[in-house]
Order: sequence, then structure tokens, then C-alpha cells
Amino acid sequence: MDKVQKENYIKEMTAQFENSEAVLVTHYQGLSVKQLDDLRKQMREHGIKFQITKNRITKLALKDTKCKNLTDLFTGPTAVALSKDAITSAKILTKFSKENKSLKILGGIMGDEILDIAGVANVATLPTLEEARAKIVGILRSPAQKIASILLAPASKIAILALEKSKK
Repeated sequence: MDKVQKENYIKEMTAQFENSEAVLVTHYQGLSVKQLDDLRKQMREHGIKFQITKNRITKLALKDTKCKNLTDLFTGPTAVALSKDAITSAKILTKFSKENKSLKILGGIMGDEILDIAGVANVATLPTLEEARAKIVGILRSPAQKIASILLAPASKIAILALEKSKK
């Protein structure tokens, strides 16, 4: 890389670190090109960028960002996952690292919170936004379904139910 390319790389990476809600750092040594392509494809499907980094230059890009505390993780063959959704990226990386032992998750940042390996694993167990919405809708629908079934029941069942409630 010449000087202009390095400056462009630093500017681009600085912008990506600042604009990402989640940055997860991994070591990819031992993964084949096909495995890396598969991982990138999975990440791209969810709007996540998975990029192999140049450590020395990336550390310069990190210097003035909210991710500056991640500098120590950038040693060896490093790649980062940059996304707006920490949970999805953590889930994908955790699942992929279980299937491919060569991918090692080192840590990351979610919002302003620094995550270690255990922190990333905890984030991976959280429900995604869509899963959380589905659970909330299920909870809200449940009482309405019970009321509807009571109202549609024959009058004798309602009388029995009222009698049981009055005894309590």
C-alpha cells in the first residue's frame, strides 16, 4: 500500500467503526477461502460487513473512535464484523466458530460496552429483534384469546366459571 491508499483505508475504517453499533473481532487463521466466503455470504445476508484487517493501520483508524479500547485485540490474522445489529452478528459468528474451530472470537464492542469472549457468547444467546417482537405479540394475544373463548362458550360454562370465581 502506498501512502494515499493507507490514508484512504484509515478514513474508511474510522468511518465504519464510528457508524457501526457492533464491532466483533476474530482470528481467522486456518480457514480456507471457501469457508471465509461462506461466512461473508451469511453475514452479507443480514447486512453485516466481515472484513479482514491490516492490524497496524487499523490500530491507527481505531485511535479516534469509540472502539479505541479494542486496539489490543488486533494482533495476528484479524478480521472484524461491523454491523448495526450486535445480536445477529454474534449469533452468526458463534455458530460458525462452533462448526469451524479455526475461527476464534476475541471480543468486541456493542454500543459503548466492551465485550470479552464470554460477553459475545452472552449476546449470541439473546433473542433477535424479530424474535422479541414475536414473543411480545404472543404474550399480548394470549389474554385476548382466553376472553374470546369464554365469550363464545355456552351460557352454562360461563355460569360454572362465575360460580368457581365466586368461591375463591
